Amino acid sequence: MRQDQRAPFLAGLQRARETAYPAGEYVGQESFLRATEIRRLAARAGIGPGVSVLDLCCGTAGPGRLLVAELGCRYLGLDSSASAVELARRLAGDLPCRFEQAELPPVPDGRFDVVLLLETMLAFPDKRALLADVAGVLAPGGRFALTLEEGRPLTPGERRQMPDADTVWLVELAELTELLGEAGLTVTWSEEWSAAHHATATALLHRYRADARGIAGQIGPLALTELIAAHELWADWLGSGRVRKFALVAVKR
Repeated sequence: MRQDQRAPFLAGLQRARETAYPAGEYVGQESFLRATEIRRLAARAGIGPGVSVLDLCCGTAGPGRLLVAELGCRYLGLDSSASAVELARRLAGDLPCRFEQAELPPVPDGRFDVVLLLETMLAFPDKRALLADVAGVLAPGGRFALTLEEGRPLTPGERRQMPDADTVWLVELAELTELLGEAGLTVTWSEEWSAAHHATATALLHRYRADARGIAGQIGPLALTELIAAHELWADWLGSGRVRKFALVAVKR
């Protein structure tokens, strides 16, 4: 779902999100990730004090703010949405986070120990170009930590069902692994999170339906209809195995 004006979505969905996640698992994320999973991926990627982290498509940076507060990493979050970046800065408060607005790719010049891409690999139709840019900003031995919506490309019928289908470009795991290798990145760890993300998608769907009147008052009835339609599809696809969710870490050779 596109949420270019992020503030109404943040306000309208806050209560539903807070109650949909298990206790302690909601930390301001705008996805199916749980706080436990964010921490697990960060540990596998070697994020810790002083480690430089570039967070691509950070949104309002709930995961990034968690990592800076708990792990003391040096953090730069990038997002194409000016409203998301503005909110991320405000929500970060005194945390030593930096945020910039940027359309991706290309990834801005720099050198980082870790690049994060959480819940947004599917938004990039040209994954080869993106991965080449990611590898280009990683230091030797640097880690690319990501989550992946894995599956065959959407059929024409599925594209008609999915709101904002031009942001949904699935890829199979074998193909992505090959593309990572072409970019000089070797997968060193992976774990499937499909069951947990199916549960999260289903819980969010139930809360959005239950809070529909209040949410529509914030984001409008059309946006609510599309939000529910998208979550119905994700809950169905994750439950049926049409889409699987993975977390991966790949190291730059």
